[in-house]
Amino acid sequence: MISTKEINLEKEIVDFIEWLSSFGKNENGGITRLLYTDEWKKTQDGLKDLIEEKGFHAYYDEVGNLFARLNGSTYTNETILTGSHIDTVINGGKYDGQFGIIGGIIAMEYLRDTYGPPVRNIEVVSIAEEEGSRFPFAFWGSKNIIGAVKKEMVEDLKDLNGLGFVEEMYRAGFGFKDESYEGRDDIKAFIELHVEQGGVLEIEKKPIGIVEHIVGQRRFTIEVKGQSNHAGTTPMCYRRDALYGTSKMIQAIMDKAIEYGEPLVATVGSLEVEPNTVNVVPGQVIFSLDIRHICRNILKEFTDETMSIIKKIALKMDLEVKIEKWMDCDPIAMDKELVDIIKNKCSQKGLDYKVMHSGAGHDSQIFAKVMPTVMIFVPSHKGISHSPHEYTEPEDLVEGVKALIQALYCLAYK
Repeated sequence: MISTKEINLEKEIVDFIEWLSSFGKNENGGITRLLYTDEWKKTQDGLKDLIEEKGFHAYYDEVGNLFARLNGSTYTNETILTGSHIDTVINGGKYDGQFGIIGGIIAMEYLRDTYGPPVRNIEVVSIAEEEGSRFPFAFWGSKNIIGAVKKEMVEDLKDLNGLGFVEEMYRAGFGFKDESYEGRDDIKAFIELHVEQGGVLEIEKKPIGIVEHIVGQRRFTIEVKGQSNHAGTTPMCYRRDALYGTSKMIQAIMDKAIEYGEPLVATVGSLEVEPNTVNVVPGQVIFSLDIRHICRNILKEFTDETMSIIKKIALKMDLEVKIEKWMDCDPIAMDKELVDIIKNKCSQKGLDYKVMHSGAGHDSQIFAKVMPTVMIFVPSHKGISHSPHEYTEPEDLVEGVKALIQALYCLAYK
C-alpha cells in the first residue's frame, strides 16, 4: 500500500504557493490574474518553465490551458486528469484555483519518484479561465477541453475597458480550437483539489471534504433604464429614477431569497449607476444577479419568480428593463464510484473527512457532464474566499495533497 508518512509536504506546498502567488501580485497582497492579460500569460509561462524543470512534458492547448504530463506505461490512451484554474477574481487570494494545480504537480512528482511510471497517463491542468472575472463568460478553459464552446459565444464579448475577447486571446498567442473538435476522449476521470470557500470544514474540524454535489448557478446582467433629470427641479412624482427602481428590485429579491431559506442564495455584487453624479436623478443602472441552489427545480422556480418581480416593479415605475442571462449551470452530482474510492482511501489512511456539497461553482461541474469527476476540499479559514485574506492552515493543505495522492495512485497505477 502507498504510504506518505515519510514525506514532508508542508514546506514544499507553502513555498510553491508563495512562488506562484508572486505572479499578478497586488500591493495589498492580493492577486489579480484575468484571462489573457499580461499577468495571466506570465503566470502560465512561469508555471510551464517550472513543470519542465521538474522533468515533465508541458504543453498548451489552442486556447491556453496548460498541461503537465506523466506518460503511462500500459494504457497509453487513458488519462487521469487533475488540476484547477489559474485565473483569479480581481484582488483574489493565494489558494482559490492555484492550490489544485500546485497539489496536482506535487502529487504527480511524488508518485513518479516513488513508484515510477503509472499504467495510465497522469496530467495536471492549469485551466485558463473559470471565474468569468474579465469577460461575461465563465468556464472558458474547461468548456474548451470537453468541446462545449463555439466561436460565436465569445466573438462579441468585451471587458470593462472595451477590449474584445477574441483580440485579447490572439494577442496572448492563442486562438480557437478547430470547429471539428468534440472534446478529448482519453480522459477517464477528473479530480479537483480545492479550498472549500466556505466555513463548514473549519467549524466541524474536518481536514477533508469529499464533494457529492455542486450547486447550480444562474447569473444575470440586468439593465434598468429611466430618465436622467435635474435633482432640484424634477418633482418626486414625475421622476423615472432607475436607481430607486433598482433598489426596490434588489430588496424584493433578497426578501424572497430569505423566504426560501437555505441552501438557496442570491447575490447582487455589482452596481453601475449613470450618470453617477450627486445632483442628477439616475437614468440608468446595470446590476448583476447570482442565484444558486443544489436542486434544479427550486433554482428554476426561484429564478422565474425573481424575473417576474423585476418586470413588475419596472412596469409599475415606468422603467425599461433588459435582462441578460450569461450563466446557466444546473446542479450536478459527482461520480459515486470516485466519491467511494476517496472515502475508502481516506478511511484506510486515517484521514478524517466530511461528505458535503459545494456552494461555489467549479470546473468540476463542467467535466462531470462528460466524464467521472470528484472534488476534494480542504478548509478555508473563516470561510473567506475571493479575498487577499483567504487562508488555509498548512497542515490542512498537506492532508488535501495526501488525499489526492491516494486517489491518483488508485486510478492511475492500478
